[in-house]
Amino acid sequence: MSEHGSGQRVLDPMEHDSARQALLDVRQEVSKAVVGQDATVTGMLIALLSQGHVLLEGVPGVAKTLLVRALSAALSLDTKRVQFTPDLMPGDVTGSLVYDSHTSEFTFREGPVFTNLLLADEINRTPPKTQASLLEAMEERQVSVDGVSRPLPSPFLVAATQNPVEYEGTYPLPEAQLDRFLLKLTMPLPERRDEMEVIRRHAAGFDPRDLAAAGVRPVAGAADLERARHAVSGVAVEQEIIGYIVDLVRATRTAPSFLLGVSPRGATALLNTSRSWAWLSGRGFVTPDDVKALALPCLRHRVALQPEAQMDGVRVDDVLGSILASVPVPR
Repeated sequence: MSEHGSGQRVLDPMEHDSARQALLDVRQEVSKAVVGQDATVTGMLIALLSQGHVLLEGVPGVAKTLLVRALSAALSLDTKRVQFTPDLMPGDVTGSLVYDSHTSEFTFREGPVFTNLLLADEINRTPPKTQASLLEAMEERQVSVDGVSRPLPSPFLVAATQNPVEYEGTYPLPEAQLDRFLLKLTMPLPERRDEMEVIRRHAAGFDPRDLAAAGVRPVAGAADLERARHAVSGVAVEQEIIGYIVDLVRATRTAPSFLLGVSPRGATALLNTSRSWAWLSGRGFVTPDDVKALALPCLRHRVALQPEAQMDGVRVDDVLGSILASVPVPR
């Protein structure tokens, strides 16, 4: 690593390649425990590179918890899981002051948010006040209690899950809070071949609680992520690509099926994630295909369908697909 005139450290090409290979190795390690979710694992890595958070949507039993645990094991990062329930309080997530009878003073007890990878399971099952406390920590990357700000660890990523089927007794996240998530990744049910592999592994003795026995080992760490983020910041973005991103976002605001289009924050998110994907793919510049690859996970949760479109069974991804097909691609 060298320095240029401004004093900022610059990664040399070998360090770029080393950091990239370390993260690609992470995908291979996670696949030892999680079958058929390569796109979701890649999305999680892109979120880590872009310093954002992820909304995971999938029915129960598609290995959301296992994926986060395997990812943290492969990256040598700390992880915690919180089951969100209607009676969960903000302090149960962020931490709170606890009276110490020995010292007659209040001390701060850290909540589970003080970790690297936090799995917020079924975030839509807890009331808005508790949701907001987590989202504030996500945005500020710190927790403030009794006037004292306490920084969260770095890296810090929240993977919040939602059940796409069961909505009774839930508190759906409002659009303004959904916009705080960098990506919304869907975890589908596995293909028949992948499901057979899952069952075969369990028949052979696979224990999801023992990742070490499954062969998952640490192949990267926080230092690799830091080097990778530094490298991503140097990925070139031409004016034509910026124009393409803006045109896509603006098209969502005039689409007849959408009640709410994508905000400028969404355009910035699409730019940042496209850069991360370009770098992971071994390129130093963003292409229109990079933008297309991240458009759905980056934008699908930032729009809202018209009530009439919902009643007609219109899907957000289909409308976004039509926009991708109609907006001119830069040559």
